[in-house]
Amino acid sequence: MSTQLSHLGKDEADATARLMSASERLMAEAARLFPLAAAQSERTVWLEAMIDEVPDYLYFKDLSCRFVVANRAITSDNARDTLVGLTDFELHPEATARHFFNTEQEIIRTGRPMLDMEEQIRDAAGNLKWMLSSKLPVRNGNGEVIGIVGTARDITERKLAESLHRGQADLLKMIALGEPLTDVFSALILLIERHVPDVTGSILRLSPDGRYIVNGAAPNLDRGYCKLIEGLEIGPVVGSCGTAMWRGEPVIVSDIATDPLWAGFKDLALGIGFRACWSWPIRSYQGRVLGTFALYNREIGEPSAECTKLVGMATHIAGIAIERKEAEDSIQYMAHHDTLTGLPNRSMLDERVASAIEAADDRGGSMTLAFIDLDNFKLVNDSLGHHAGDELLKIVAARMQGCIRASDSIVRLGGDEFVILISGAMRRGEAVEDRLRSVREAVAEPVEIDGRSFQVTCSMGVAVYPEHGRNVSELLARADMAMYRAKEIGRDAVQVFTFELAARAHEKLERQEELRRALAQTEFFLQYQPQMDLVTGRIFAVEALIRWRHPERGIVSPGEFIPLAEETGLIGPIGDWTLRTACRQNKAWQLSGLPPIVVSVNVSARQFQERDWVERVAAALEESGLEARYLELELTESLIMEDVQQAVETMHRLEQLGVHLAIDDFGTGYSSLSSLKRFPVGRLKIDRSFVKDLPGDSDDAAIATAVISLGHLLQLRVIAEGVETREQLDFLRAAGCDEIQGYYISRPIDAMALQALLCLPHC
Repeated sequence: MSTQLSHLGKDEADATARLMSASERLMAEAARLFPLAAAQSERTVWLEAMIDEVPDYLYFKDLSCRFVVANRAITSDNARDTLVGLTDFELHPEATARHFFNTEQEIIRTGRPMLDMEEQIRDAAGNLKWMLSSKLPVRNGNGEVIGIVGTARDITERKLAESLHRGQADLLKMIALGEPLTDVFSALILLIERHVPDVTGSILRLSPDGRYIVNGAAPNLDRGYCKLIEGLEIGPVVGSCGTAMWRGEPVIVSDIATDPLWAGFKDLALGIGFRACWSWPIRSYQGRVLGTFALYNREIGEPSAECTKLVGMATHIAGIAIERKEAEDSIQYMAHHDTLTGLPNRSMLDERVASAIEAADDRGGSMTLAFIDLDNFKLVNDSLGHHAGDELLKIVAARMQGCIRASDSIVRLGGDEFVILISGAMRRGEAVEDRLRSVREAVAEPVEIDGRSFQVTCSMGVAVYPEHGRNVSELLARADMAMYRAKEIGRDAVQVFTFELAARAHEKLERQEELRRALAQTEFFLQYQPQMDLVTGRIFAVEALIRWRHPERGIVSPGEFIPLAEETGLIGPIGDWTLRTACRQNKAWQLSGLPPIVVSVNVSARQFQERDWVERVAAALEESGLEARYLELELTESLIMEDVQQAVETMHRLEQLGVHLAIDDFGTGYSSLSSLKRFPVGRLKIDRSFVKDLPGDSDDAAIATAVISLGHLLQLRVIAEGVETREQLDFLRAAGCDEIQGYYISRPIDAMALQALLCLPHC
């Protein structure tokens, strides 16, 4: 063989040297050990012995593709003592042998080698193997091809690993794309079945309540068997899978016929030829049992270590797939349902209304939307806290759900707003108010939360398709209008939409647009009302008050437009404009040489609750150049009490800026003393409602005196607003009030008039 190899062409020899490095090294070592004087036969024996030690296939074939030389590796895998004189047709199936013969004949014909070919064979034991083969032509001294030399390396493990990695990647891709769990499970089982011989796989899931077996996938398992185990309750003696779910650990049953775990179910498995069943729990990331991965075998026995390792990978992937599906289902549910009450939400309403409209069109009928808003819900939230408010919403939602027909739907839009969709025609003689009466009565029943009993009512607005709207947006808007009208007429009422309501809503929209225009075209202006120190008689501060100079209606008082601004959200930009303008004006007074005073600005609830409110105050100060100590922000009790913790945090941040804080209209809200002492405020302002009848009204006198005393105990200054007479001033001074504001000093005036007023003591 060595003589024949020496006649190879240069390219072929180089390739042979590269691909047959192991055998060449053995040959070289043999040549070194045996001097040229040694007998040629002895050298040949040693060379053949060393070639037999090569673990790869190494062989030589003649022009007819018969083996001339074959090392031990190839003869052993074919269970032969020798392959000399044999062809592949005597060793392999026809198709495989024909492929080898055609390839080798092509090499002999062209003289070109074929390198690194991946070929699949089955050895004498029936094992399927992948071989990496290279075959090269062998030439004689005249350069004529006289046969081929070949090598082949077993790459089965590498191919299996590649197949496993590809399978894993494909499975993860299926999971990422959200393909059905059954398809993912089937692909996973088939992957394991390809790598573990003679097993049949099954994936079972655990029911959401953690009690029952639910079929997942078993592409090669008997369908009748799968149906019989569906719904079995898990337990300590429920075969391999039911027990594995119960224990939360692997259950390896090597003989179904004798294992007590299968006592009640062995006939099922034995009847379809299975003798062993190995089951591993599938767990979530947190360790919760989600199901099992099982392998059935027709022979008695236990899984190999490699099989157990593969199943470990499979259970991990199955767990990922199940958790992703659960998360997807949860997201889908949350996308269409309210998390607090479990009712459908707005997106679900759109779908159901569209279906109801389609059904109404088909039968020439109608459908009804009822917009529901709880009366005084905010009072419950504010007085008892958000926990009580949430509990109330859940109770009310359950009550309303129990009052509607199966064909109807109830939806929570958010907050304390609900919508009832009434599908189909009313019964003869039945009005929509009759249908909704039971809902109103259920809502109004007493509610007990945290040991306190109270009642709430609801206001309802109704719109009917097709009379009042052609789509969900129109119907909702018009039902909403009707609901607001129900609140206006006294609450705890039902109001059906009319087009008169639409006209009023249109007028309101026009007012809103006028407000937007006023802000854009600077139709707003500020007036300032002085505040006086009762001890020194000095004007030390002014309150900035916004006014609207309407191009057609003249001066519009804040009482007319502020409620609309708050309702529409325009109070935010209007409040920002007021703050910036007041800061600039105060700085301008200082630059004109006037003694420094504080400018006081009212803050709306919307402004105060916005996350960047403190930053906007800082920006207004920086933009105007006004020092923070010359700005005071007036906060109402109700504003602060909406969320005390958040309010205190915001107030402390404002305090850190150096801004003064005051509580406006004190006594009209419901702040507790325990809350009041937490507020970093410097002043309390007594509401004008307690000042106007002083000193004659004894109740007002007592309240005013108590507020002044309370303020001083808390080391706060107290200012009274609405002071108009000398008698009021004298009473307040005698009661210890620190400061006053009102017509007695001055009406609200513009900046120039105030500047003149401030100059009087100095001129």
